[in-house]
Amino acid sequence: MPGFPNLTEDQLFALIDFLTSGVSKELASSAPPPISMRYRFTGYHKFLDPEGYPAVAPPWGTLNAINLNTGEYLWKISLGEYPELAAKGQKNTGTENYGGPIVTAGGLVFIGATNFDKKLRAFDKSTSELLWEATLPFSGNATPATYEVNGRQFIVIAAGGGKDPKSSSGGVYVAFALPRESLSTTSQPELKH
Repeated sequence: MPGFPNLTEDQLFALIDFLTSGVSKELASSAPPPISMRYRFTGYHKFLDPEGYPAVAPPWGTLNAINLNTGEYLWKISLGEYPELAAKGQKNTGTENYGGPIVTAGGLVFIGATNFDKKLRAFDKSTSELLWEATLPFSGNATPATYEVNGRQFIVIAAGGGKDPKSSSGGVYVAFALPRESLSTTSQPELKH
């Protein structure tokens, strides 16, 4: 809800009364109407280049690991890419990210969040090495969750397209079963629907 800096004191107290009691009261005022606001919020306007990409130098999205004891970056990497730019050879641009990562007890960082490439990725917590990635049916603009069934660990994420204006999927939940041994380039999680 936007702010209303032009409310009179009477209007402000009437609003507070309504929020606390639920009773609406008509206000009668002999004061002149408030002067309209000089400035108002008109929405978020992205700074884009003529082709619709962010008008700043890449990376346009990153994943960062911070040592909470020192406040220093452990590592910082580009996260996500635009498929059409990657097809032209412009990789690791990063993209807008909507959703956070989870870290497993085994030291894996799982994150979806990238809007345009629709990928779920697993990184090594210590080195930032990309260990695995899979393309989701729609953007996973959510934070993944993990759970265990009969000693098997699963990662699940809501994939609904989120901020992608081309997606009207309604969404799906996608789960991946982690291999019983540690994740490596030879042991890939299997997709479960």
